[in-house]
Amino acid sequence: MSGGLMAHGSSIEWTESTWNPVTGCTKVSPGCKFAALDAELLWAPNIWMGVSVESSSHVGRIDELRRARAHVRFLSLEPLLGQLPDLDLRGIHWVIVGGESGPKARPMGAAWALDIRDQSRSAGVPFFFKQWGGKNKKRAGRLLEGRTWDEIPARPAPRARRGAAAVRSLPVVT
Repeated sequence: MSGGLMAHGSSIEWTESTWNPVTGCTKVSPGCKFAALDAELLWAPNIWMGVSVESSSHVGRIDELRRARAHVRFLSLEPLLGQLPDLDLRGIHWVIVGGESGPKARPMGAAWALDIRDQSRSAGVPFFFKQWGGKNKKRAGRLLEGRTWDEIPARPAPRARRGAAAVRSLPVVT
């Protein structure tokens, strides 16, 4: 793919750099821009694919993500604007949760974040708590039940063959 935006030295807490290969997409939800995933793309092991899901009306994105053949598929549940009960985390390798920040930030319920943390742990999926958000995200901090949650998936080994249907669990790095 040509074009796209590459950010080196990203200010996003959980990454070193980002790349947005899609330009010109329209905003379809209050939390993010989203583009359809091409399940036939060949993904290099160092390229991780994720989607933003900010509310229950957008959980269908997870099924789209699951179709991507990326070695690591992750959910960016931010800005978390509502409860997300009963998430299907099959084929998902990482969950990131964060509240909205800025002058007009909407609050994130503590129960929402704790429930997602518990769902992730039950499913064996690494959990990363980015921030509470708010008007001053640094003051609100990153502690969830008295600790930081910085779990990330380990880099996976490349797939042995194209089209392998098995879903692997990745080890957690804390």
